[in-house]
Amino acid sequence: MDTGSHLLFGATLAGLAALHPVIAHQPELSHAIMAATLIGSHAPDFDTIARLKGYSAYIRIHRGITHSLPALLIWPVVLSIPVTAVFGVWEHAHLVWLWAFIAVVFHVFLDWFNAYGVQCFRPFSQKWHHLDVLSLFEPGLFLLHFAGLLLWLLNVPGIPFGWMFAGIYAATFMYIGVRTLQHRQAVAVVRRHVGFDGVCHVLPGMLWYRWQFVVETESHFTTGTLHRGVVSIKDVYRKDAADSIVQATMSTDGVRAFLHFAQRVYVISTEQNDGYVVKWRDVRFWHNHQLPFGVDVYLDRNLNVVDQSLGWRKKVWDPPFV
Repeated sequence: MDTGSHLLFGATLAGLAALHPVIAHQPELSHAIMAATLIGSHAPDFDTIARLKGYSAYIRIHRGITHSLPALLIWPVVLSIPVTAVFGVWEHAHLVWLWAFIAVVFHVFLDWFNAYGVQCFRPFSQKWHHLDVLSLFEPGLFLLHFAGLLLWLLNVPGIPFGWMFAGIYAATFMYIGVRTLQHRQAVAVVRRHVGFDGVCHVLPGMLWYRWQFVVETESHFTTGTLHRGVVSIKDVYRKDAADSIVQATMSTDGVRAFLHFAQRVYVISTEQNDGYVVKWRDVRFWHNHQLPFGVDVYLDRNLNVVDQSLGWRKKVWDPPFV
């Protein structure tokens, strides 16, 4: 999910920790837990530093090893030791580690429900796992947790904050459960409507009743929307066999990074005055009849690579929200 949501959940996890009587009655420990959950809720995304090496390095690393099974144990250790030292709560180091661990696990758990995907089962599987249930930003979850945090910061009298946050997290998991059921129903509706077998991805919008989808068969991709139960077909992309022009781009760094991540791959080559351009796209992330995520490779007449461009070609506030 987005950075703001992860940090918000880190703060409310610290509120949930107040259920523990030792944490609730020791200010130094509660501050240490707050630091551990805030940092832990964002720690897996420290891999964004890979952007300094370029977008292709970022694509290879982001939501990979930093979100893996070993990382779930390593991050809490790396975080809890300095936090425990700074706040001087060595006798409760195990609690600091525990809540840092919960924050890291919850971060990866939420990313798993996103459409972008996460390599959360490394080193046993290099596959990208995504449940396509939650948007990058979920307004309902954000408002729920923000309201709880605001009440806590205002120290509204008469509210048992630990139990309040327990209720908020119970509602959070119910919310995710309902969205999961909605997603399954959406996939079933789309499959019935398109009427042919294929791999079906249904991606969420920020509104509960808006979904978009792509269905891949051996010969083509079909994109469309599901709005209040009504399916609309938007575009059909026919697959073509890779020719020599496409093959000439396979060894470029951008294409290799793209293929490391992409799942519904569509490629097309077109001729220009001075050569050719080959466009690789992941059809999962279509928007407004466009395919905004991919890599463009430019070649001269002798099929030598002249330039390449990898990344998103959409505004941040445009769908899909991944």
